Amino acid sequence: RPKHDMTILYVLVARGTTVLAEFTCSSGNFPTITRVLLGKIPDQDGKLSYAYEEYMFHYILENHITYLCMCDDLNKRRIPFEFLEDVKNRFLVKYGDTAQTAIAYSMSEEFGNIMQKQMDYYNGSSADTLSQVTSRLDDVKNIMVQNIDMVMERGEKLELLVEKTDKLQSEAFKFEKSSRQLKWGVYWNRLK
Repeated sequence: RPKHDMTILYVLVARGTTVLAEFTCSSGNFPTITRVLLGKIPDQDGKLSYAYEEYMFHYILENHITYLCMCDDLNKRRIPFEFLEDVKNRFLVKYGDTAQTAIAYSMSEEFGNIMQKQMDYYNGSSADTLSQVTSRLDDVKNIMVQNIDMVMERGEKLELLVEKTDKLQSEAFKFEKSSRQLKWGVYWNRLK
């Protein structure tokens, strides 16, 4: 898998300290760390992030069910929480209230596949729509700057053209005046 700016490495769904489903794409001691962390999460709805060494643990707790993921970037929060919201919604649609009485790991095999697919999606570049929009806005901005530069360049050329036109008009006026004088001069010379 190509390395992106941030990678979600581990995800679990738990009721209290009872893990109902989990998935990881790499090896490590995070199952042990998350069990300790699950014991420290207060049983009240909310969302929070914890830093541990070079990892960040994000969780959403709702109706006594914890949706937790571990990431390798300490600075990103938006995508992990979008991921957890997605996992939460899919879990609730699939299992509803049965999670309140399910035994440990009973949903891991079936829901682990869903979590893996969502983890792959959110670890990909297409999940970060804000970055895509920002990138597109930067592209549009660069095009607009180029267009403005071209217009300004065109404006400078137009100024030169206007100056030349003014000069040509002035010369034409002088030519007309001298032509009229010459015509009258020839006319008066014939009369004499």
